[in-house]
Amino acid sequence: MIFEVWAPKATAVEVDVLGGRRAMSSRLGGWWALDVPEATHGTRYGYVLDGGGPYPDPRSRRQPEGIFSLSAVYDHGHFTWADDEWTGRDLRGAVIYELHVGTFTQEGTFEAAIERLGHLVELGVDFVEVMPVAPVPGARNWGYDGVDLYAVNETYGGPDGLKSFVDACHREGVGVILDVVYNHLGPSGNFLHPFGPYFSGHAGSYWGEAVNLDGPGSDEVRRYFIGNALQWLRDYHIDGLRLDAVHALHDKRATHLLAELSAEVDALACALGRPLSLIAESDLNDPRMVRPLDAGGLGMTAQWDDDVHHALHTAVSGETHGYYADFAGLEALAKVLTSGVLHDGGHSSFRGRSHGSPYTGVPGHRLVACLQNHDQIGNRPAGDRLPQPALRLGAGLLLTSPFTPMLFMGEEWGARTPFLFFSDHVEPGLRESESGRREREFEGFGYAWEAPDPSDEDTFQMSKLDWGELKEETHWSLLCWYRDLIALRKALPELSDPRFDRVRVEADPEGDWLLMWRGALCVAVNFGGDSVTLPVRAGAVLLASDDPVSFRADGLRLPGQTLAICRPDP
Repeated sequence: MIFEVWAPKATAVEVDVLGGRRAMSSRLGGWWALDVPEATHGTRYGYVLDGGGPYPDPRSRRQPEGIFSLSAVYDHGHFTWADDEWTGRDLRGAVIYELHVGTFTQEGTFEAAIERLGHLVELGVDFVEVMPVAPVPGARNWGYDGVDLYAVNETYGGPDGLKSFVDACHREGVGVILDVVYNHLGPSGNFLHPFGPYFSGHAGSYWGEAVNLDGPGSDEVRRYFIGNALQWLRDYHIDGLRLDAVHALHDKRATHLLAELSAEVDALACALGRPLSLIAESDLNDPRMVRPLDAGGLGMTAQWDDDVHHALHTAVSGETHGYYADFAGLEALAKVLTSGVLHDGGHSSFRGRSHGSPYTGVPGHRLVACLQNHDQIGNRPAGDRLPQPALRLGAGLLLTSPFTPMLFMGEEWGARTPFLFFSDHVEPGLRESESGRREREFEGFGYAWEAPDPSDEDTFQMSKLDWGELKEETHWSLLCWYRDLIALRKALPELSDPRFDRVRVEADPEGDWLLMWRGALCVAVNFGGDSVTLPVRAGAVLLASDDPVSFRADGLRLPGQTLAICRPDP
């Protein structure tokens, strides 16, 4: 086993392995190396820098005893894959399902998640998007406090557990997207500082110190993150990565990290012979994010589109606090359905300035849209989800829209369990300050921040899905609605057509109803409580969220809080 580590400022580096410390040889560019033939799969080791340590390997593939312990040698060749026939899956036309491994099942493991794959296949989703799996302090965390970014959380099942999950998904025809965090590392167990200039020295966000992407020594720092991305796609057979909060990446170099990553991933896709996707979370509303590299863009396959979420949420819930204020009125929903975003250069009252740029020429499949996700539920003090009537209307619009739709775990049956923010920091100071930090982050949202203690284990336990709810008729009925919507989307090309110029929307000025035309199909929504007659020619009702829906001489009669997908006669 050859041990290699980048430590450019160290004058002496040793590897602590097999009961002793062994001096490593200095190489070019600040690298150190040593061959220890007797070290094999599972051997524990750490690095000693100028007498300090031992520290875990910055590129540790496994942390069996957690983030404060030694690393373990992990040989990818020890896992036997069974997905030889998997040729990958394109994001176009796909439906994504986001889940958190620790709360998706009561057991909170990859093994238990595998047992629920049949549910996802019957639902009709094409990708599972897994929230971050890097090791974290304690036993529970959303995953965005990860360190040891090349390793996999042992509480979920470690590296073999993740591989088994991906392998099982591929056998079922489902692709896997992994959520990764490159804009910061967690505040606990981050031992990168002694090794090199991994951080820029200034605050990058609420979440932590910004990584060094453009300062002295940043060449190797960039390779650290790009190498991490390639590892998941190559060694774990992952099909795509969701890149957390890329607007928090501080990079002023001529070639942005995202563009460099996109080029590397394109090359890897050619070598592997299967499509690989990069999905950016960005609040910049900048179409360059998803434009190809040869068109001057950053080359992302897609990006999360918060504007769609906000417009849908406001329409079905009536909430207008915080950033929802900009989306009050069905005119906002009509605009995002026909142009992709609301903020395309105009004024944002929430930001107090103009924001965004038009997405002219960008197809809808490059914008991942949702009715709910981990942020939009978990960043509410009570972690509460939308009620079933709102879900029926919102899902009906989302799953007939030109975007790439994404669901959040449990949404499909209207789960009553909340998804709260939880963590398990081992340092008392971090545990005590977490609630206050969250409250400061969401100042100005218009509600009192009275949330459960993130460090309380009950907060985590309350967030676990209750699969027993599916035995109840109301939950089962909603699940059938989601299944039918996805099946119809896949059966009718008009409903997955990503071209915005093929979408036409009529919105009631009073805010009660909306018509969205998808080719010859019409999606009619009555948000109000009373029945309305809408200007739609008689024809066939293909799917409706409630009965009775009927055509009359003067149009389509739609009960209150109902959505119907129709094919009017020519």
